Amino acid sequence: MHRGLFLTGTGTDVGKTYVAGLILKKLKDAGVSAGYYKAAMSGNLRDESSRLIPGDALHVKKASAIDQPLAEMCPYVYERAVSPHLASRIEGNPVTLKGVREGFQAVAGKYEYVTMEGSGGILCPICFDEAKIWLSDVIKACGLGCLLVADARLGAINSVGLTAYYMKGQGIPLRGIIFNHFQPGDVMQEDNRNMCEYLTGVKVVACVRDEDTELNISPEALQSLYQPLSFSDGEGEKR
Repeated sequence: MHRGLFLTGTGTDVGKTYVAGLILKKLKDAGVSAGYYKAAMSGNLRDESSRLIPGDALHVKKASAIDQPLAEMCPYVYERAVSPHLASRIEGNPVTLKGVREGFQAVAGKYEYVTMEGSGGILCPICFDEAKIWLSDVIKACGLGCLLVADARLGAINSVGLTAYYMKGQGIPLRGIIFNHFQPGDVMQEDNRNMCEYLTGVKVVACVRDEDTELNISPEALQSLYQPLSFSDGEGEKR
């Protein structure tokens, strides 16, 4: 049975890709067949042949040492460091849910555990002109529950609470929370963890310190966050 989990964040630059690398490394080190996928990736650089390189996927591949081909990790890659909907307006190649699902299903068919990373926060617009696609539409189209990455520092309670509230309204299961930039023993951050668990009813399953190279969660506990994948035709793109 193939399983999947969506990694989203409370906003941009909270460390989703860094955490994704730790997650894939944990799974690989445990002997699990693990794959990575991201629907749309902005702010990428070009190689010497002027080809766009999906930087987030490259980081995850290097950090985890998985042998998954880079080409299958992200179907929509943009150069401008802006939201995917704006990047595609400038550069072309707008995201479609059909394209996202096909790429995800291909990866899910090859790996036992697939971690799909989101773009920005939960309200990130993925496409807007050709079709109205938000990150929540992508999550639901792939039938996934979420692991939420949050900055452990000041503001965590508000950002986690609002994100969880929105996800609940969208019918998206929140499977767990990971705190990034965590400082053990910091009174405020310890309280942030307790308050976020109280607000959401969901556990903070791991805390990541700066420069951590291992995720402080057992492989079994991590694998339990993934849910079996089942694909249907879905609702199509929201217009």
